[in-house]
Amino acid sequence: MTAVVRSVVTGAGGYLPPDVVTNAELALTVDTSDAWIVERTGIQSRRRAAPDQATSDLAVQAALMALDRAGRGVGDVDMIIVATTTPDLTFPATAAIVQRKLGAPIGIAFDVQAVCSGFVYAMSVADSFIVRGVSKCALVIGAETMTRLMDWSDRGTCVLFGDGAGAVVLEPSEGEGLTSDRGVLGFSLRADGAKQDLLYVDGGPSTTGTVGKLRMQGNQVFRHAVVNISEAVLAAARNAGVAPSEVDWFIPHQANQRILEGVAKRLGIDGGRVISTVSEHANTSAASIPLALSVAIEDGRIRPGQLLLFEAMGGGLTWGAVVVRL
Repeated sequence: MTAVVRSVVTGAGGYLPPDVVTNAELALTVDTSDAWIVERTGIQSRRRAAPDQATSDLAVQAALMALDRAGRGVGDVDMIIVATTTPDLTFPATAAIVQRKLGAPIGIAFDVQAVCSGFVYAMSVADSFIVRGVSKCALVIGAETMTRLMDWSDRGTCVLFGDGAGAVVLEPSEGEGLTSDRGVLGFSLRADGAKQDLLYVDGGPSTTGTVGKLRMQGNQVFRHAVVNISEAVLAAARNAGVAPSEVDWFIPHQANQRILEGVAKRLGIDGGRVISTVSEHANTSAASIPLALSVAIEDGRIRPGQLLLFEAMGGGLTWGAVVVRL
């Protein structure tokens, strides 16, 4: 039987800024309440980066933890992909800044911008590099300072988001081409630019010359999320040759507890197999999946050999899913 190269997650790490912002604190400055936020989103608190913390600083901390758990050093890294919608600068790529701050050797470094779906997109890109033999040790990082995009007078959005970073180390490993192999088994990616107005930021270098603020039609996003994510998950599972019922852990983008539950119910996945960190982290956009993965590995729920399903949906609209055996 011909050996098949897979990209295997050998380590995962996460980082959250120390500043915890509770719902009660937000209620002091915007027309909302803890009960209103929890009922509609499941969020109880979120983290906020310090004024002197950039997205790259969060990314570096998550990357160092992932490398440590993988038993690798900075010198082993030959590719860095950062999924972010809140880069340090317009250019260079945040990944190149992370490379410098880590002291990693010259290699490949670039960003992926698919908003909340960024980590899923970045995983598929890194998988292609590894399977083709271009990379032997890739850092795939989701890192965001979403609080910098908030309109703090808009209670429909400012209560939803937080800051953080998550990272995984991907390395090549030979398998037999079976679903029992470790590594990325399948994925599906989608985008529909016609839905831009449902979730976007109203600024940019070539239009307003400003960063802008996040705008969202929440009810419409919720409706599209449950239906579209479910379709992408089923497609990724088909591509991987597995059924959703075989998945040990469902690790969705942590946008809203109601969306998590709605997608899991539509897919027939038991709630006890869903990893949820949204209550403490809120929506950290591209960072949410690797952050949740890191938490669940650290607390012992997720173990080597288990089948994992990642999914996300973000502005664009973009969405997608990845099936990985740890």
